[in-house]
Amino acid sequence: MQRWSLFGVLLAVWGLITACQPVAQQPDADSGQTPTLIVASHDSFNVSEGLVTQFEAENEVKVEFLTLGDAGEALNKLILSKDAPLADLFFGVDNTFLSRALAADIFVPYAAPALSEIAAEVVLDAENRLLPVDVGYINLNADRQWFADRNLALPQTLEALTEAQYKDLLVVQNPATSSPGLAFLLATISHFGEGEYLDFWAALRANGVLITNGWNEAYYNHFTVGSGGAGNRPLVVSYTSSPPADVFFAADGRTTPASVNINPPGGVFRQIEFVGILQGTQHLDLAQKWVDFMLSQPFQTEMPLQMYVYPVLAATPLPDLFTQFAVQPTDAVQMDSALIEANREAWIAAWTDVMLR
Repeated sequence: MQRWSLFGVLLAVWGLITACQPVAQQPDADSGQTPTLIVASHDSFNVSEGLVTQFEAENEVKVEFLTLGDAGEALNKLILSKDAPLADLFFGVDNTFLSRALAADIFVPYAAPALSEIAAEVVLDAENRLLPVDVGYINLNADRQWFADRNLALPQTLEALTEAQYKDLLVVQNPATSSPGLAFLLATISHFGEGEYLDFWAALRANGVLITNGWNEAYYNHFTVGSGGAGNRPLVVSYTSSPPADVFFAADGRTTPASVNINPPGGVFRQIEFVGILQGTQHLDLAQKWVDFMLSQPFQTEMPLQMYVYPVLAATPLPDLFTQFAVQPTDAVQMDSALIEANREAWIAAWTDVMLR
């Protein structure tokens, strides 16, 4: 396996940043030129062109998107470039990286009016530097037909993943570079306890688990459903909302998903994603309007079938695919962000020693 460490990850990220250009001072409205608002995000951000065009027309602005990798990788880039910001806003910090993002002091507060319509339990920053946009649930997805063809039962517990019958079947993400990977690691820590979670991971390694740097690589390159059969792993760490995506994007006209959710006890983690305005923006007013846009009913209503997550805005209707095939587990692991911040680096370092060295 490729050897990784937190120091190595940061060095690699810094190498990428040196090739990036910071946000240039953009012309304002008084100059007679259309200002440009740069929205940085992780790789999985998506919004329809029509909504963006409407925002641009209503606010007389040009919006550009800057994708910076998986969530952890993207945040590292923004922290390392804080003195020469790469964008005006960032979407993609989640509750596993929340404390790191806030401690880096790269966001400015904004109490968006829509906060009054969002459940208090997902508003995790009292200063409103990072505002919640969506909720997702990290779990296990399985290729239903792959298991049926081999008359092999789906694993129903985390412990089952270490059994010989599931050898070489699972792909997970590196928690040092991937927010779903970190979320899954935290779920295992919560389930097994600090004294035993590494034993579980060592057993997974012995059972042939594959580790990737990000969700896209795991799902689209190695998961048998996401790769269209090109991969050879019928189990993947993903989301409870991945099966609806499987139907939506299927080219064969299927009406039921090829993937199925496995929600093992203690193996599902609730992820909350946030948006924040970066310090150094030259367009604070426009950046605030973009936050309002992401917390508006049109954006929130569209979001389930754009990013396959749940909206945070109260009373937002869900599409039929979500109500049929997605799941909102009531027993998902929720871990205090302060606890994560206090232990994250040590947990990841210990995991790295067991899994990648």
